Amino acid sequence: MRIEKNWIDFHNEKRLKAHQRKMEFLSSEMEGLDSILGKLVNFQVAIPSWALGTGGTRFGRFGIGGEPRSLEEKIEDVGILHALNKSSGSVSLHIPWDIPSDPANVLQLASSLGLRFDAMNSNTFQDQPDQKLSYKFGSMQHRDKSVRRQAIVHNLEVIQYGIALGSKALTVWLSDGSSYPGQLNFRKAFQLVKESLQEVYAGLPPDWKLFIEYKAFEPNFYSTTVGDWGQSYMLSSKLGKQAFTLVDLGHHLPNANIEQIVALLLMEGKLGGFHFNDSKYGDDDLTVGSIKPYQLFLIFNELVEGMDDRGMDHAADLAWMIDASHNVKDPLEDLLESVEAIMIGYAQALLVDRIRLTNAQENNDVVMAQEVLQQAYRSDVRPIVAEARLRGGAALDPIALYRERKIRDNLINSRGTKSIATGL
Repeated sequence: MRIEKNWIDFHNEKRLKAHQRKMEFLSSEMEGLDSILGKLVNFQVAIPSWALGTGGTRFGRFGIGGEPRSLEEKIEDVGILHALNKSSGSVSLHIPWDIPSDPANVLQLASSLGLRFDAMNSNTFQDQPDQKLSYKFGSMQHRDKSVRRQAIVHNLEVIQYGIALGSKALTVWLSDGSSYPGQLNFRKAFQLVKESLQEVYAGLPPDWKLFIEYKAFEPNFYSTTVGDWGQSYMLSSKLGKQAFTLVDLGHHLPNANIEQIVALLLMEGKLGGFHFNDSKYGDDDLTVGSIKPYQLFLIFNELVEGMDDRGMDHAADLAWMIDASHNVKDPLEDLLESVEAIMIGYAQALLVDRIRLTNAQENNDVVMAQEVLQQAYRSDVRPIVAEARLRGGAALDPIALYRERKIRDNLINSRGTKSIATGL
């Protein structure tokens, strides 16, 4: 299914006057609005192929119907999202959940929808049906060299799929760790992971990046071998200039200062990108901005300041991706909400008065520093984000159009009520 341009035009026409009134007011109140809008139009968030079906937990899964039954249908769903918001212009694949059987055809389909392929994601955290050796006790940390070799070969294969699709990055997340004291020698496990990643790193094309993701706990509950940003930073530093740390917002212990983590990684030139989501307790994989929107803004505040200080391109120099699981929502609506929250947090950060904030910091004016940040955070930037969509040819209100056109009903009619997304 594809979104017709006349649907968007008709939808926008009904809302245009009200939107213009809001923008006229904001234009009179805010300086540099055109520059902010230009950055928002260029900013793109990758959609993971595994987020297009209904998620689940170990307690159960409740399907919604109309889920994509193939990689091609997943790409079509991302095309729907991108047509509605013009901010979802890339797809991140997870191998072996979404192996392209015909890469040339998949690449052509994506291109026809205005999409490209973002980072590839490998999977050594679960056993596949045809897998020879088990990852029950780890993959790249495993004491058995043949198991480590299997994990290395898998990652090298993922790189080859990515080359065929025009991707430029590989994301490695390892569930390696231990659940009980004494189960693992921490130093030896870390050393084996480093040696394994060195072999993968050697297989990177010269224009690729390797993202090393970390996570504090789960599925192991005593130790995770790459458990925090420091361990990921150690590995990326030892591997070389093409290796970076990837930050998943849900992969921290409660109340971790993620904004400080990204500031330091950015300062060291080792921040590769993000997996956006939100959480209340742990790695909850909730809709971005649904629980801690102020934290999201503070993270973007550090990102904007740090990227500008290093002369980086906001849209191209870091990898931006959603990684969420929507157990009770329509997955496409959830993703539209997440992209909107990301754009809002980014727009608010672009509004921060850097000169006033720096002056307050230099003079230890704690009150004024807080006021500068909260003035930007409390600004209603939704019309600005909508204007960026309008200038990009998207819908002023993507979820409203999605419902007006009964997109989910049409997908159910096409794919059936019992269809289950491939992968998860």
